[in-house]
Amino acid sequence: MRVETINYQDKLAGAALYESLKATGFAVLDNHPISPDRIAEMYELWARFFAGQEKFAYAPEPSCHDGYFAFGSENAKDSPLKDLKEFFHVYPQSRLPTELADKTNAIYADLQALGIEVLSWIQQHTPAEVRESFTMPLHEMMAGSSQSLLRVLHYPPVAEHALGAMRAAPHEDINLITLLLSGSNPGLQAKDARGVWHDISQDKRMVTINSGDMLAMASNNFFPSTTHRVINPDPAQNVSRYSMPMFLHPRPDVLLRHDRTANDYRQERLREIGLTP
Repeated sequence: MRVETINYQDKLAGAALYESLKATGFAVLDNHPISPDRIAEMYELWARFFAGQEKFAYAPEPSCHDGYFAFGSENAKDSPLKDLKEFFHVYPQSRLPTELADKTNAIYADLQALGIEVLSWIQQHTPAEVRESFTMPLHEMMAGSSQSLLRVLHYPPVAEHALGAMRAAPHEDINLITLLLSGSNPGLQAKDARGVWHDISQDKRMVTINSGDMLAMASNNFFPSTTHRVINPDPAQNVSRYSMPMFLHPRPDVLLRHDRTANDYRQERLREIGLTP
């Protein structure tokens, strides 16, 4: 499984990213507009937040699924065990700690803009016969959407009594595409068509992009929604890991196919992973 690293500044970046997503469901973007210093600062700020008690004042809002989700809140689809993580959900109007709000909202906006640009690249290079299955151009599905989710993740050191649980059990993403600011430590793996797991680069200068279920559905599975996971660390490296994926979700009314809206599918999957009744 060869996941391409693509120079954002290259005039052929769109074509290269399309080819990598089509082949593997993953691509890695280098020389993108979000500086490594900004990413490092975000992880430092959020690490302090997760280490404190203030997080418990940001309990999730059931109507919009934002706020702080405590350790053991979520399981992967079809997994009986809860993932070994805590996390915070950020949407455009989410309530955030004062010291985090400006920088987090700025990263959200920049990742949303970069994601829409990537969707326009995918649209441009997808063959005409596949584009015919799209109910509208991919980047236009995002027009006016406030559904995209920035998830700030903390995977604490793994306890000895974890009993088979993983930091993130094998799963696919719900959305169109995901833009992942590389994690603070290794652990992300993707599974190829033969069932073999491969490490995904965690270079802190880069953004990892993967296609999700909604893109697979809209393209009649032309783009794979590749299974991935976060494995537990070796005992000698058993420290906290932080990660920050941006899940690009279209407007709720967008038809992914003639009988399925984005909201229909999103609500179905939220029930499957235990985040909604």
